[in-house]
Amino acid sequence: MPSPTDETLHQQHGRYPQANSVEDFRRNLAAVQQRIAAACARVGRDPASVRLLPVSKTFDEAHLRLAYAAGCRLLGENKVQEAQRKWEAMADLSDLRWSVIGHLQTNKARQVARFASEFQALDSLRVAQELDRRLHSEGRQLDVFVQVNTSGEASKYGLAPEQVGQFLQALPGFPALRVRGLMTLALFSADVARVRPCFVRLRELRQRLRQDAPAGVGLDELSMGMSGDFEVAIEEGATVVRVGQAIFGARAMPDSYYWPTADARPVGHD
Repeated sequence: MPSPTDETLHQQHGRYPQANSVEDFRRNLAAVQQRIAAACARVGRDPASVRLLPVSKTFDEAHLRLAYAAGCRLLGENKVQEAQRKWEAMADLSDLRWSVIGHLQTNKARQVARFASEFQALDSLRVAQELDRRLHSEGRQLDVFVQVNTSGEASKYGLAPEQVGQFLQALPGFPALRVRGLMTLALFSADVARVRPCFVRLRELRQRLRQDAPAGVGLDELSMGMSGDFEVAIEEGATVVRVGQAIFGARAMPDSYYWPTADARPVGHD
């Protein structure tokens, strides 16, 4: 099967029908897994090497419970308060875990330290310090990914690639943080030629940094790719893909809300 064309990427960035039943979620999850398998086959990868992270942001508890019934056990949320509210409401599902994938301010570190099993947007030593302090008080550890701005857009959070090496050297000072790898958000475009380089940059950066990474800092994982572009990300080495709308369906807000122009910070990750 060939790589996604500009036309298919454009279609995948379009609107997905909303999932409103367990069967809808099972069907959507199966379709995404098929896309993952096809992308892996094109580059000779094992589909088991790619973890699917369903992104449930903006969807209500009822839809999250349907997703859980369809087999989802880890859900990605962008806003800390929304994630905490859902965690509290769904505490009866003891094996449901939460990944915070959006930008974090230091004053929200306490909440993340309480409930999250994963944080994918670390780009500040101040946040690292506060998370570590709060995690120690909770007696917990947290898997983290370092966010890298590979598109060069001023509107995006994340470290510039040339800053990541020095940042990694400081992270062993925060033992409650288990560094698993790097994360990026590509350009939002139907043009594969513009999207792919963002993923290539993250993969190549990881290769360069691996030899000098301090002990205890893992760079095995690359979190990159969303509903419209995760096949391209997989072709370039993604081990985690963050997929929301292809599983849950289109959100009520327009794309511009999630993918603002350079005069506003991004609201989240797919």
